[in-house]
Amino acid sequence: MDAFVDRVAELAELDGLTRHNGLVVVFGRRRIGKTKLLGEWLRRRSGLYSQAIEGSTPLQLAQIYADLRDRLGVAIEPKTWPEMFALFDAHRGRLEVCLDEFPYLVAADPSLPSMLQRWLDHRTKRDVLLIVAGSSTRMMNSMFLDANAPLYGRALKILGIGPIAFRHFCRYARLRPNQRSFQLFSLVGGVPKYWEWLEVAAQGGRKDPIELAERMFFSPLGWMEDEPRRVLADERLAGLPATSVLEAIGRGAHRPSEIAGRLGVAQTTLSKLFRALLDASLVIRDIPFGASERDPKRTLYRLGDPALRFWFSVYSPHRSRWATYERAAKAELLSSHCGAVFEDWVRGVHPGARRYWDGNVELDMVREEPRRGGGSRLVISEVKWRAAPAESQRLLAQLAARFERSSLARSHRDVRFEIIDASELPRLAPLQP
Repeated sequence: MDAFVDRVAELAELDGLTRHNGLVVVFGRRRIGKTKLLGEWLRRRSGLYSQAIEGSTPLQLAQIYADLRDRLGVAIEPKTWPEMFALFDAHRGRLEVCLDEFPYLVAADPSLPSMLQRWLDHRTKRDVLLIVAGSSTRMMNSMFLDANAPLYGRALKILGIGPIAFRHFCRYARLRPNQRSFQLFSLVGGVPKYWEWLEVAAQGGRKDPIELAERMFFSPLGWMEDEPRRVLADERLAGLPATSVLEAIGRGAHRPSEIAGRLGVAQTTLSKLFRALLDASLVIRDIPFGASERDPKRTLYRLGDPALRFWFSVYSPHRSRWATYERAAKAELLSSHCGAVFEDWVRGVHPGARRYWDGNVELDMVREEPRRGGGSRLVISEVKWRAAPAESQRLLAQLAARFERSSLARSHRDVRFEIIDASELPRLAPLQP
């Protein structure tokens, strides 16, 4: 099945650039679907594409020229980057060309950003649209968003490619949005390549989430076994420190002090690593509802990607003993994982929603909703993975009591309470937008 799904907004963004010239930057982690997206857009535009190799600059230039020469119509092989850019200038008519895995090119020649800057500033041909793409979020940020970088401010558009929504996963897998399909989604998240692996694992009619988890993660040739190492390598974060932080978060340490304690290091030594993991979109920083973004004392860290969360919270801690577990124990581990992913997902469905914690009080979700007559009120939500309609009144009473013990209660009196459970997935994730 074709993994190119959704991406309507991203294609529209690219289509909006078709009459412009200059530099476009596209970034997003490996396997997120950048190549599919760019390939689809370039196919519609008859554009040119080359994926960089890891190697020396002469080898890279030779590969790019081999990929593009038939369409460029030039028989002179460039030996330097200025010569490659000169080929772009020499092309007759409009040229739209993509250089994928741009960080590989910069790793081989750190002067490339400066040479590209000079070409952009002084180029003679004004109908060239150059798209550079990369899987290393950190490197792409440092090259194009750092005010001290040569290419800062030179991009016509910087387009970040993120995970695809749960409802599109349901369309891809031909499933309805319910608990079973969300269990499968919790194993792969919004990463299209993982969907393809899941589809292969499900061949023969396998739809049982536990069996699919075993095939993808726990089997000797599981597709996901080495995935964190690959992702960290892309972000130049390979090694024990970054892996140890992700292991600690996956095993339940979310406060910086707790993470440092698990690792046996001073908290101050982790500041740069936290920043790098955030820049790479491997961890997410949580601040309670109403708190200042600048308050580091109220920060929690969590793993945002569901597949990597499963790896660090279920696979890694239990892989040696998994084969000895009864099915009920495996189901409980999967259910606990699904519950955490579901809670994060529900907050993502509601703009502005956040967790809240204050002393001994924790609230799953707090958000504001507008009132018809003007103004807004606070909505306090309890998010439950397992449906519990018979307990709804008791849960609402407990939720109201917890809220009354929080600091929020002293400043907000117009409040509504609700229970959201997995039975509401069809409403929260309609297959039709």
